[in-house]
Amino acid sequence: MKKSEVFHEITPLSVEDCFIIFDRKKRNFNFPVHVHPEYELNFIENAQGSHRIVGDSIEEIGNLELCLIGNPELEHGWIDYNNKPENEIHEITIQFHPDLFLESLLNKRQFYSVNILFENAKNGVVFSQNAISKIQKRIKRLSTGSSDFKAVIELISILYELSLDKEYRILSTNSYVETEFSTESKRVQKVLNYLKLHYKEDVHLKDVAAHIGMSSASFSRFMKKRSGKNFVEYLNDLRLGYATRELVNTNSPISEICYNCGYNNISNFNRIFKQRKGVTPKEFRETYGKLRKLI
Repeated sequence: MKKSEVFHEITPLSVEDCFIIFDRKKRNFNFPVHVHPEYELNFIENAQGSHRIVGDSIEEIGNLELCLIGNPELEHGWIDYNNKPENEIHEITIQFHPDLFLESLLNKRQFYSVNILFENAKNGVVFSQNAISKIQKRIKRLSTGSSDFKAVIELISILYELSLDKEYRILSTNSYVETEFSTESKRVQKVLNYLKLHYKEDVHLKDVAAHIGMSSASFSRFMKKRSGKNFVEYLNDLRLGYATRELVNTNSPISEICYNCGYNNISNFNRIFKQRKGVTPKEFRETYGKLRKLI
């Protein structure tokens, strides 16, 4: 979706308050995909079958949903899809200022996991069902209580507990968000810069390894440890991030986008896209086309 077409939400969060909570019960989603400068923790219950849109990630959600957005330019939203209108959806949205946690605090050892979580939230993060089950009662209590000092401490505690979730997933790809992460080492940044320059070409692991002065085996282990993906998976996600931007922001034929993003076979491109995104390139473009009509 073109940035000019994205709805910019103006939230009522005061500069004098640390956070604000919206507790809503409804039958459907009617708020457009949007952006805002505040960080957002969004809990949704009983909306199974709805679609979550975060950057270039489109997924059908389950009965319990908890997502953290920490990027003023990352479009996000939830829309009706296969959810049943007779079900009452419970949505609790917590928005807080990006500077609620000072950088000097996040750099302390005790806040290491929170710092990593916030870095990942630049791409949007969805938490595991196990983590949601552990803290959903606390979120509900927070939404019905006062927003005093103890409530701020409770919010910080909830975010800390969520940062320990070993199974949370990063949603939007780096190449779509185009965000550099402060926690990345110089070596990782060197890899990213190389891939951004050469992703359209026939890139091989040994070439990237040589570029940063590592053996192929060492580089393979390095990539897996730092990104959780092997080299081929990482390269595919990078290419698909650029592909999704082209699908959203241009009217270029899908075959042209395929070749522009480093794939030399349209069937292979469609297969990998469906495997990683859950929909075909055509379905992805059509979904974003429908969202434009909401705005």
